[in-house]
Amino acid sequence: MTATGFTVDFTGEPAVFLAAAEPHLALDPVLTTVVSSVTHRALEDDERGKPAPEHPRWWAVVRDGSGEVAGIAMRTAPFAPYPLFVLPMPDGAALALARALHARGEEVRGVNGALPAARTVADETARLAGGTAAVHEHTRLFELGDLVEPAPVPGRLRLAVGSDAPLALRWFQAFEADAAEQAGRADDGESAGYQSEDDMRERIVAGRVWFWEDETGEAAHLTGFNPPSFGVARVGPVYTPKAHRGRGFASAAVAEVSRRLRADGARVCLFTDRANPTSNRIYQAIGFVPVADMVNLVVTPCESPSDAPSDSSDRA
Repeated sequence: MTATGFTVDFTGEPAVFLAAAEPHLALDPVLTTVVSSVTHRALEDDERGKPAPEHPRWWAVVRDGSGEVAGIAMRTAPFAPYPLFVLPMPDGAALALARALHARGEEVRGVNGALPAARTVADETARLAGGTAAVHEHTRLFELGDLVEPAPVPGRLRLAVGSDAPLALRWFQAFEADAAEQAGRADDGESAGYQSEDDMRERIVAGRVWFWEDETGEAAHLTGFNPPSFGVARVGPVYTPKAHRGRGFASAAVAEVSRRLRADGARVCLFTDRANPTSNRIYQAIGFVPVADMVNLVVTPCESPSDAPSDSSDRA
């Protein structure tokens, strides 16, 4: 598809996408962490013969007039409304992406990713559908600078084991709802049910789920992480049940997990909800520094397709 001087190539194959996009992803592996980690995990699933998911799954490379990669996007989220994830790109590239999706008849109800590109894609998508685009959540990407030791807290960090899978799953599912409550935002609940105990066991076997046990030996906190892609590991989710909050477990666990990831040679990053003052404060206190602001947007189309305006090639 061509628009505003850019071309957009779609593929449903992670190997094909990585062959085209790896040099671009590697230029700023912190900023591209979500696309990189998700795509490499999808490639591993394909190589293991895991059945393809039923939800939409594709990657897009946007190129400028000289054929250089100008932007990247993907649609791999396993929960409704199956939002896009958009990396930084020029306005013209973002417009071209939105128009290419419209031309192929793809309904887009959500756009996540870097500002201002995600906003441009969402606004153009809404314009073409005759609808509206609104912010659901403002997020911020952080990278760990100099690790600052948090105040000591009772207990210890331990790796999750197989028998922890049910509890870990419950806490993964509770994370979104509690994070929304802390930020004063309604939780849509759409992402809560897509993971299973089998998914959690895979994470646990891979050593990617940690618990902080309090002084009585009770699990009081969970910190997970995604394996490194291009040398960058992303921490999350970070969850403390209400009964155990305010005791410093999150700071202690994130600091210790981050230290171990660094010892293995990885840079460390994480996302926060900008409306949650607690998480933003504790991560910055232990040395995380802001990298980029991002956004999750909801696109609401018009009720009747006949109400939608036709595409306009002169909107730049």
